[in-house]
Amino acid sequence: MPRSVTADASGSFLTLTFEDDSESRFHAIWLRDNALDPETRSPGNGQRLITIGDIPAATRISTALVADRTLTVTFAPEGKTVTFPGDWLKSNAYDTVQKTKFGRTAPDVETWNSSQPAPAFDWNEVQSDSKAKRDWLDAIARLGFAKLVNGPVREGALIECARMFGFVRETNYGKYFEVRTEVNPTNLAYTGLGLQAHTDNPYRDPVPSLQILYCLENSAEGGDSIVVDGFRAAERLRDENPEGFALLAGHPARFEYKGSDGVHLRARRPMIELSPDGEMIAIRFNNRSSAPFVDIPFEKMEAYYAAYRRLGEFIDDPEMGVSFKLEPGESFIVDNTRVLHARLGYSGSGSRWLQGCYADKDGLLSTLNVLNAQLGG
Repeated sequence: MPRSVTADASGSFLTLTFEDDSESRFHAIWLRDNALDPETRSPGNGQRLITIGDIPAATRISTALVADRTLTVTFAPEGKTVTFPGDWLKSNAYDTVQKTKFGRTAPDVETWNSSQPAPAFDWNEVQSDSKAKRDWLDAIARLGFAKLVNGPVREGALIECARMFGFVRETNYGKYFEVRTEVNPTNLAYTGLGLQAHTDNPYRDPVPSLQILYCLENSAEGGDSIVVDGFRAAERLRDENPEGFALLAGHPARFEYKGSDGVHLRARRPMIELSPDGEMIAIRFNNRSSAPFVDIPFEKMEAYYAAYRRLGEFIDDPEMGVSFKLEPGESFIVDNTRVLHARLGYSGSGSRWLQGCYADKDGLLSTLNVLNAQLGG
């Protein structure tokens, strides 16, 4: 809780001292923009009711007082007084040591390799128990994948799975698509061939951020699913060859798909995508859909390809993949911006029938945030 406050003589910022002796500075313009009063933010949904242009450019702090675990500030020239809970200020403090490591992962992300068992959750428990549902969604958010077992064996059940947390993202493949052997397929996913670990649809902008694969039949020999943490593979490249990592992060790759009538998709994004402050936010890796790379300078192209090759070697490393064979009524979700999925080849005998669909992380993370608030997580 805040213990004391001092305002700078200019009124441009104040310094708040907390009971643990830590200090944080807050600018007048930041405090005014984030005021919690009902004239600034809607009491119903918390959305801001004013624009930056409504705040005087010369906003400054005229008085500041700490009492009863709150900070009270009066702003000039408006003469407006607002209060801030101390714990809200503590949780939103920005006067901290900023994380600057290039290519770091977010603090709530946990990278893994083949030693990570596939997290599995029960369909009925997830539907009936809020904690089980929270744990399922948390595993997907933290690890980037999770299985769901003991689900119904019926067509379209994967749509019910998506509705547990969000919405299906419909594409040119429809609300969902079939994954089984076809004659003259429009996509290699519809053959019995093995597939290298890849992210789906890198030719879309934005890519679908979640993929669900749901098993209805699987008596064919082979066809095991494999998942690989693309962030862990990128970390290995970063640690071994930081210059190569920077090349893959600093130059766009190109991806393209035109496998059926009326569809021609293109995207231009880096294989390793970072936020402006260097945090890893996405991996795009799909050799089948790669278009010619034309955005890398001539003098860097060979080094770019060497880094690309090395990233592929890390992704193909057996020590990186978690494998499992889905049984009817089982499914798994992958974070398609992070976790690559692969498939071993399977024989023509028996049958293998999966259905797949896409969804987006915003729905999953929204549901997870609500459950965490309800369960105190």
